Amino acid sequence: MKRTAFILMASLLLATNLQGQSRGSRRDASRDPLVNVGVKAGFNSSMFFIDHLSVGGQELDDIQNNYKVGYFGAFFCRFNLKKHHYLQTEISYNVSKGSISVASTADNRDILQYNALVKTSIHSIDLPVLYGYKFVDARPYGMAFFLGPKVSYNWRKHCKNEYSGFYQQDITEKLHPFCYSAVVGLAVNVSNIFFDFRYEAALHNMVKSVTFDKNATESPYCDQDISLNRRKNVLSFSLGVIF
Repeated sequence: MKRTAFILMASLLLATNLQGQSRGSRRDASRDPLVNVGVKAGFNSSMFFIDHLSVGGQELDDIQNNYKVGYFGAFFCRFNLKKHHYLQTEISYNVSKGSISVASTADNRDILQYNALVKTSIHSIDLPVLYGYKFVDARPYGMAFFLGPKVSYNWRKHCKNEYSGFYQQDITEKLHPFCYSAVVGLAVNVSNIFFDFRYEAALHNMVKSVTFDKNATESPYCDQDISLNRRKNVLSFSLGVIF
């Protein structure tokens, strides 16, 4: 959170400075190309918000999110509209990581063998469609606010969820192949170098099912099903070049 606050404050200070400079600069819209293309790469921090986690019908509380750093690369195409407006489509390859943990306490000792941990690594192909508005647009400086929907395809072959601390054996979590989210962010450019800072909020549960090997699990735990609903929200930062 401190890092997020620092980036936001730095962006606001930069926006104030750029707006001051833009007052003395006149933008020539005829010089804008109809279409820009670019590439970018960066880092992300995934937050797996738990809406529901139960074992054998008993709800687990005091669930802790453990953030980990992932990475991504993207290609994008920007369509410049009238004045300061634009539409931007992207395709990116993302690796998102994180974990959730639940402490074994007197309340859940009957359903957890040890302190429970779920490690997650998700490889996905993301396709956002963004609307942007350039509220600073004075060459070579620019700053824009953007938002829009995003669809992600979870590459099942490269997605991993490792469960430990449960009585159930060989636990397997299956994800929905497609996930949908909303994106909001801020982009700053100096000449053709830019960075953007964005937040993505998932719109639905990403877990399709959680199963385990009942034959390898001792009684009575073999009859205690695991139910999990969670959403993946992502905070990301990237650096790129636009042509």
